[in-house]
Amino acid sequence: MSGQTHLAAPGGSGRWCTIAPSRTVLGIIHNVTSATRLLDLLTVFDGDTRIQTVFTCTGSSPFAAGIEEFITTRELPFISWDEARRLEFDLAVSTSRGGELQDISAPLIGTPHGAGYNKKLSREPGAGSREPGAGSREPGAGSREPGAGSREPGAFGLTAEWLLHEGELIPSALVLSHDEQRERLRQGCPEALPIAQVIGDPCMDQLCVSTAFREEYRVAFGIRPGQKLLLLTSTWGRNSLMGGAPDVVRRALAELPRDEYRIVAAIHPNAYHGHGGWQIKSWLAPFIRSGLMVPAPETHTWKAALCAADLFLGDHGSVSIYASAQGIPGLLASFDEESVAAGSPMDLLGQLLPRVSAFLPLSEQLGRAAREQQGDTRLAKVRGMVTSRPMEALARLRRLCYSFLGLEEPPYPAVAQPVGIPRAVSAAQSVPGEPALSVHAQVLEGRTAEVQPAVSVRRYPAGLQGSLNAHLPDVHVVAEEQEPDVRWAHIADILVARMSTPQQLLARHPGCTVVAQADPPSVCRLHHRSGGTYTARWTSSVWWSSPALAATALYACLSHFGPGWEGEVQVEAGEDLPTALLSLRRC
Repeated sequence: MSGQTHLAAPGGSGRWCTIAPSRTVLGIIHNVTSATRLLDLLTVFDGDTRIQTVFTCTGSSPFAAGIEEFITTRELPFISWDEARRLEFDLAVSTSRGGELQDISAPLIGTPHGAGYNKKLSREPGAGSREPGAGSREPGAGSREPGAGSREPGAFGLTAEWLLHEGELIPSALVLSHDEQRERLRQGCPEALPIAQVIGDPCMDQLCVSTAFREEYRVAFGIRPGQKLLLLTSTWGRNSLMGGAPDVVRRALAELPRDEYRIVAAIHPNAYHGHGGWQIKSWLAPFIRSGLMVPAPETHTWKAALCAADLFLGDHGSVSIYASAQGIPGLLASFDEESVAAGSPMDLLGQLLPRVSAFLPLSEQLGRAAREQQGDTRLAKVRGMVTSRPMEALARLRRLCYSFLGLEEPPYPAVAQPVGIPRAVSAAQSVPGEPALSVHAQVLEGRTAEVQPAVSVRRYPAGLQGSLNAHLPDVHVVAEEQEPDVRWAHIADILVARMSTPQQLLARHPGCTVVAQADPPSVCRLHHRSGGTYTARWTSSVWWSSPALAATALYACLSHFGPGWEGEVQVEAGEDLPTALLSLRRC
């Protein structure tokens, strides 16, 4: 990225500026991940015209993709890294430790860019910084072996490798989110203890104040009454959910009834931009067509999803910690023990959360997690390790920043604001209409004069099944006439007519038993291969009712009661979904 002296930066042509701030703060970006956290922290300066903030990028991260677009979209006043190293600032804030931070002429506040300090990471030789181990002042510091001339490897951001340069501390203040991190800092870099400041976790605070708006977030994700939102969260790397257990994405869409669940994938910016958003969505295209939502990772949509979620499948990324801290039950699809710092909250969470099993139905595993994790005191302890200063992070951070700037704090408080309600989030559809579905329908009770029969229906994307009957007993296939994958139309038991007549469809597809043809919104015609025609009327319609579901109910009842049956049935399409009454009458 190119950059030049910004008018408001030190050394700029101040005479052309509209406002004359008395202090300049430098926001240091490493990659999109650190940039999103940085902007959250810099809200402590909101409303204060005494302070001008400019941004730079160290160029030290291998995940450089997406940074320029991030800066441009958010209209950040930007200067080059060379320019930033040449100028002097009143304060600098960094949410990572990479790059030649020691070259910045300003007091530097170092903060985490995730849920505390949970990962292990060593510098690569020549990766925009000194050689690995330089600054540890121990013989043989270039070795990567634990204890080989250096301190035992600890969490990224809490060790001498990242905090010292030629024996001197790089940051002027080191922000911690919990008191427990002091002890880990003592082991990794005791020289930094005097500059450590425990302020709490601003992201956790924001999530806490956002919980009151859970229903608004759920509406934005298109969640209907009775539905559950499952959050899939993947960090980056070979052992992340996306890298190490990608079939979990397919299983979530294939095994969980589509009427009961909405599913959103929160993908780490390093994975999303490292491969390119187009590529990630291309890989996920079959799942997106089946309903998966994949929001852009540099937005706050993942936070809204956390507030709206009922369950999660995660890995060793920070979002898993935040999800658990919100009390959301979940499972780990993957977990990279080698990259997780011992004794960290993530390490403890990894010991407590069950792993996804390839041999048990996913719905069964999620149900057990929901039952067993509620009230688990061990998980509650880990949740308490996210912040030891709840709801105080921004106030404490602002106090710290203004002490370095030599300014009185503004008279208004610095408080966490709720996550913005995202614009309506939906799964991108490459083609109109419903995908072909594998449907399990079961008549729950016999028909008597006093009791109406009930039909239980569970629908799943047909194209995502590992094998047709892998987890679905006695399924039938429902497809629309214009289904682009013609194999489903050829084997469908039920077809939904769009352009052809029912007679034409039955003639073209000898395996088809019922054709559904929409009439008014709550009425449809169902044409059976035997020659019988039914009028299907939803007498108590709900959001999930449709001609296809009416055809499924008829298909199940005729299979159960025999030809010629007619009457009313209660239809339920999910355990917690509202039921609907359907009248099926022969014409």
